[in-house]
Amino acid sequence: MDSALLYIVMALGISTVLNLFLKRIGVSQIIGYILTGTIIVYAFDLRHISDSTTLEHIGEFGIVFLMFTIGLEISLAKMNSMKQEIFANGFMQVGFTALVVYGVSHYLFDLESTSALILSLAFALSSTAVVLSYLKTSKEIHNPYGQKATGILIFQDIAVIPILILLGFLTSEGDESVAVILTDTIVSAVVIMALMFVVGKRLMTWLLHFSASSEVDELFMGSVLFIVVSASLLASFMGFTYSLGAFVAGMIIAETKYHHKVESDIAPFKDILLGTFFIVVGMKVDVFYFLDNFSAIVGIFLLVLILKSIIMYCLLRITSSHVLSLKTALALSQVGEFSFVIFAVASMGGLLDKELESLFVLVVIFSMIVTPFFISNINKLVESITHYEYLGLDTESFSSRKNHVIVCGYGIVGKFVTKHLDEIGAKYVIIDNSSKHVQEAIADGHEAYLGDMSKHALLEAMHTEYASSIIVTIDNIAKRRAVCVAILQHTKDINLIVKVRTLEGKKSLEDLNITSIVDSKLEVGRILVDRMMTCQLKYK
Repeated sequence: MDSALLYIVMALGISTVLNLFLKRIGVSQIIGYILTGTIIVYAFDLRHISDSTTLEHIGEFGIVFLMFTIGLEISLAKMNSMKQEIFANGFMQVGFTALVVYGVSHYLFDLESTSALILSLAFALSSTAVVLSYLKTSKEIHNPYGQKATGILIFQDIAVIPILILLGFLTSEGDESVAVILTDTIVSAVVIMALMFVVGKRLMTWLLHFSASSEVDELFMGSVLFIVVSASLLASFMGFTYSLGAFVAGMIIAETKYHHKVESDIAPFKDILLGTFFIVVGMKVDVFYFLDNFSAIVGIFLLVLILKSIIMYCLLRITSSHVLSLKTALALSQVGEFSFVIFAVASMGGLLDKELESLFVLVVIFSMIVTPFFISNINKLVESITHYEYLGLDTESFSSRKNHVIVCGYGIVGKFVTKHLDEIGAKYVIIDNSSKHVQEAIADGHEAYLGDMSKHALLEAMHTEYASSIIVTIDNIAKRRAVCVAILQHTKDINLIVKVRTLEGKKSLEDLNITSIVDSKLEVGRILVDRMMTCQLKYK
């Protein structure tokens, strides 16, 4: 017990110091956690427990809570609107990637057919933990690129289920027919969906309402943890992955009024457990074997990265722009954490040689170490390749747009502006630099995008010169001026209406040729007098 506490304390201390240092030089904390796992294993000679099933289960719950928070952002209605990204793009990506990797490994590198099949299925998957963590941190998860990447990752997590079923059938111990396995899986899927969406939804809503009304934070937090873990265990009991159960639970809670509170409360647990997952990944690193086979590991990784990028780009290019397709393809070009599970199951079933398993596991680990550096620089890479600044917008949707109103800012005033625009039937689009405001606008049924209106590239992409008006509701004085300057430099023939609320804010815009500056305090005073004039005077 004392040894276990010592290991935990050392892991916490090492990861904290490493991540504080890495944060200063702009390196992802994922790297710090992976290095922590490797240091702990070699410092305390714990290589014998690096393959511990208990450790893997603890680490896997980092993915569970990550998928739960993703489920909170993707309600049933939103998932229905994302069916193209999830089912069409996801199915094509997994299917075509698996076929190509199988062909290359079997026919080009002469890998035995069963091993080639396992390798192709594992390498068709991308890293949910790394990619979604980056998308959420960078706030790009709400952009078209982020939505496409998220949809494909969701399908990949769902695809893990039939892949594991297939491995069970291929295992020498598997004596059931394909028909029986498929029937059991379909029945299990129907049962779990019925339990969670019919019974579970009512229980979750009641439990959250009861714990929230108690006004005791720990009771509410305990209820959320109970829901996540229970949904995960139910999914596992029915033969599915823990993370799929948590994802469905998140989708159910997303339909309730508690989803924002749940998301903010669960964040610390998700981050800690996700860190634990990467520490477990680091514990699997055999440094000496890695150094001996470094060239082979790097070569396989680069080959997979190039193949997956080309395949995904070609598939996405059918329906999306060049820049959007390229960025999504590069973001999902790595190998994912569920590959560990596939290799472990295949090895235990006698389907994969231990030597190959060790090599492929190190390829996955190397991929997960490199990816945080790579994915954080994708914008720069795409700009250097295409000579076009990626703005997070599928700009093809703006190419034929004219006489639309652009609302810059979806704060309190922005909400009232859109309400009045709806009343007069005006067509408009919302741009905001806050992901929270963009989420609120989308939830309210508006067309909204995350972006900075002071960037000329964004103004060009949105065909600002063809807009009938631009309404700026931003409160920050410096930001508001930067936006107005950029708009007027881009096009002088535009109706620019700007809201200010202080004398300082009004003076900061005096030298600009703005169509109309609306002083909120002045307007309130005028309205108060107008209302007084229309009131019937009362005499004592």
